[in-house]
Amino acid sequence: MHIIDISMTIHNEMATYKNRPEKRPNHFVERAMPKDSANETALHMNLHTGTHLDSPLHMIEGGSNTMALPLEKLITQARVFDLTQVKDGIVREDLEGLGIRKGDFVLLKTSNSFDPLCGGEDFVFVKESGARYLAEVGISGVGIDTLGIERAQEGHETHISLLSRDIIILEGLRLADVNPGEYLLIALPVKIQDAEGAPTRAVLVEGATLQKA
Repeated sequence: MHIIDISMTIHNEMATYKNRPEKRPNHFVERAMPKDSANETALHMNLHTGTHLDSPLHMIEGGSNTMALPLEKLITQARVFDLTQVKDGIVREDLEGLGIRKGDFVLLKTSNSFDPLCGGEDFVFVKESGARYLAEVGISGVGIDTLGIERAQEGHETHISLLSRDIIILEGLRLADVNPGEYLLIALPVKIQDAEGAPTRAVLVEGATLQKA
């Protein structure tokens, strides 16, 4: 069994959405041996820093929160697609020929995965037409290798097109060492009450198939 960690490492100098310093985590030691009797570390960060899941509440007033995300949709077969040729935003035409099926959890590998800054301010994202196409197909979830599935869209149409259909959004993946293909995805959010987003440890298991009941 080959497990591939596709999560970002949390640290004080990590990449953040559009390089915004206010989104950088504060990760510090509160107690340390030998001065203290134990080692203890504290972490303060935005819930959309690093690898994380979005729930409908993130962009839809009155939407469901991350505790309502069904875990069976987060331990699931997933398909990785290579979109490293896309230079700006992923549109419908980039996705139509990939054979994406209803119920798929799709992971979009772009040039962002090869950039320590996750694409910086000009990261590759999913444009409105791409999001609408995925919603029309009826996928169960979509993951991308940057800290936002959209970049600067008035009205947040990409997020809303997906979240309004209960399509899970997984952001902040690291896919540089992942080949296109099918994997078992395990992406479990931290259990935080009433949260619109949640830090997530995401892994792919190569060669594994989820057994149906």
